[in-house]
Amino acid sequence: MRAVTWQGRTDMQVIDVPDPRIEEPTDVVVRITSTGLCGSDLHLYDPLTPFMTPGDIVGHEPMGVVDAVGADVTAVAPGDRVVVPFNISCGTCWTCERGLHSQCETTQNRDQGTGASLFGYSKLYGAVPGGQAEALRVPFGNTLPIKIPHGPSDDRFLYLSDVIPTAWQAVEYADTPDGGTLLVMGAGPIGDMCARIAKHRGLRVIVVDLVPERLARITARGGETIDTTEIDPDDVPDRVRDLTDGRGSDSVIDAVGMEAHGSPVAETAQKALRFLPKKLQELAMQHTGSDRLDALYTAFESVRRGGTVSISGVYGGAASPMPMLQLFDKQLVIRQGQANVHRWSDDILELLQRDEDVLGVEDFATHRLPLEEAPAAYKSFRDKQDGMVKVVFQP
Repeated sequence: MRAVTWQGRTDMQVIDVPDPRIEEPTDVVVRITSTGLCGSDLHLYDPLTPFMTPGDIVGHEPMGVVDAVGADVTAVAPGDRVVVPFNISCGTCWTCERGLHSQCETTQNRDQGTGASLFGYSKLYGAVPGGQAEALRVPFGNTLPIKIPHGPSDDRFLYLSDVIPTAWQAVEYADTPDGGTLLVMGAGPIGDMCARIAKHRGLRVIVVDLVPERLARITARGGETIDTTEIDPDDVPDRVRDLTDGRGSDSVIDAVGMEAHGSPVAETAQKALRFLPKKLQELAMQHTGSDRLDALYTAFESVRRGGTVSISGVYGGAASPMPMLQLFDKQLVIRQGQANVHRWSDDILELLQRDEDVLGVEDFATHRLPLEEAPAAYKSFRDKQDGMVKVVFQP
């Protein structure tokens, strides 16, 4: 089959790889019909490359049709249509039973000190082949794949794999009071979806970004925006306070993570890693690595006292300083982590199956491309070119 593979820093290639097959009696093999390009995939493109091996198959936002099932699989059958969550959770262990599927004790990577394995996301998370491919082996066939109805387009359900649960959890963790104000840092796919979910819940939403096309998507759905090309990014907290009776927003979602603009020292440090031997790169990232924290610091400054900061953007450093005096003095609540997809999937699926496209998922993608165009799409997405916000590959 054809698959998108990592071959080196900023070097993605679509090549022939062995077809997936049933390896355990609870496995299923899914023929992929749509698969997304996620902002987190850019972290593998650069800077999390020390944990990648040439030939790794990437991608973690797939859906498709079941082609084959193992002998013990009863929940799905060949021909069924399924969405595959990005985190690989057994659904039956102690953490899964408590809704912490991203911490699944069955697939935790204890040798790396990380949580549940993820599809297509480096040896930090299990080195499991990913879903930007023509087919995918999916373990835990009775509990992991989410069965969906035939009929509606892929776009109606695809984002149940990652985008919507990640945004849903971010909004839940933000715990914005009824009628309150939620500030979202970043209008990429996750920030955009956070804004849509929050507006659906009746919240006031303000979104910060610098890309015109992304900001336009927010205003088109009733959100307010702060364009950091029009003001000094350091003035964002003051602008937020001006819009909120001088207090700051009730809650903030950091949907940016390590890609934050305005962190030149950390950015230089990340880029300098490439000159170290690979093993030293791994150790540096795991024990002394620094992050680009500009968006997160802005979140801490912009939230009101006693407010909540919800972090959905991915960070990779292990030694970045935190402004503990400010966090303690402002009495902030901080919640974060990989989305627990199955914790939220029933509520989301109910919303997606309504006649009305409540969250606007059917036109959420800005680009639908064949798998063969993935290398160019990675570069354009990283460089925020061509109005690219969300890419869906169709193998």
